[in-house]
Amino acid sequence: MGAYLLILVAVLSRIVVSSHVQWLNFTAVGGSLLYFGARRPLRESVWALLAMMGSDYLLTTYCYGYAWHTSQYLITWVWYGAAIALGWILLRRKVNPGRLVAAPVLASTSFFAASNFAVWAGSLLYPHTLAGLGACYVAGLPFYRNDLVSTVAVTAAAFGLEAMAHRMAEHRQHRLAA
Repeated sequence: MGAYLLILVAVLSRIVVSSHVQWLNFTAVGGSLLYFGARRPLRESVWALLAMMGSDYLLTTYCYGYAWHTSQYLITWVWYGAAIALGWILLRRKVNPGRLVAAPVLASTSFFAASNFAVWAGSLLYPHTLAGLGACYVAGLPFYRNDLVSTVAVTAAAFGLEAMAHRMAEHRQHRLAA
């Protein structure tokens, strides 16, 4: 249940950020996908993917007023699946501080690399040269920073709250047994 709730928070955070504080670029997407992958069976990933894909459509057509082109989102959708798989691989069985740092750093860095490459390759914003690719990545650095911070924060909060709830339940059981 918590993983689904966090996906809803991710969708809502995207809508709020894109509508009101776009410069912030602080959403729950990366952390929620990692948590979902760690806590839900992979066969349920389709629901998280559909929620994220639906939010892409809503943001593109209603918030930004752009025409919808599915091909522009394929790399992002593959990344959503990869983030879920990363949570499943790194955080499903063993959660420790190293993994809680590595997973969001890998998720944010891979999103930065894939999304900026897609912008460079699929648009005319930057020349299709090595220098143009470099300029695209440099322009994306402020967004990368904010995405990294938000992904680390959401991942830490999700797993931290889960651990705290488990400890409180154990403490309560221990108190009742005494």
